[in-house]
Amino acid sequence: MTEENSQIIVGKVGAVYGVKGWLKIHSFTEDQEAILDYFPWSLKLGNKTQSVEVTDWRRHNKGLVVKIDNIDDRDAAQSLVHSEIFVDKNTLPELPEGEFYWRDLIGMSVVTDKGYDLGQVSDLLETGSNDVLVVKANRNDGFGKKERLIPYIEDQVIMSVSTETKQICVDWDPGF
Repeated sequence: MTEENSQIIVGKVGAVYGVKGWLKIHSFTEDQEAILDYFPWSLKLGNKTQSVEVTDWRRHNKGLVVKIDNIDDRDAAQSLVHSEIFVDKNTLPELPEGEFYWRDLIGMSVVTDKGYDLGQVSDLLETGSNDVLVVKANRNDGFGKKERLIPYIEDQVIMSVSTETKQICVDWDPGF
């Protein structure tokens, strides 16, 4: 497995906070503080990647601010703004049977329970009530669709997910 494939993005560095090198963090984890459970962090900005150590953190308004080791002033912190925060996939916890990380679903093919190929999962959306699969339709879709939004509701819409065949079976009208 290449380093690129073994890394997963968990957040992004926001603005500088204060004059002592603290940084605002935008966490992509469901519980924003969970980003602090996964170390070490690799910060990537353009072609530059560096491993960093978080030495302190605290809540600030509705977000988080962190102190990075050896970043002690505003100018040094500014060089890290907009960096993406990556961690090794192996630091993420194993999920119970039948649960998936979004990254595991992206790229899977989506097929109806009647065998119609709806396309591939290109993204997921969080709506509050349930997640939604964004399915990019096949080029020659018989219904002229370019994209479908399919709610991720187990046993009602989502019939099965196979990580082996990378396929999601859904009870869904292809015309939607």
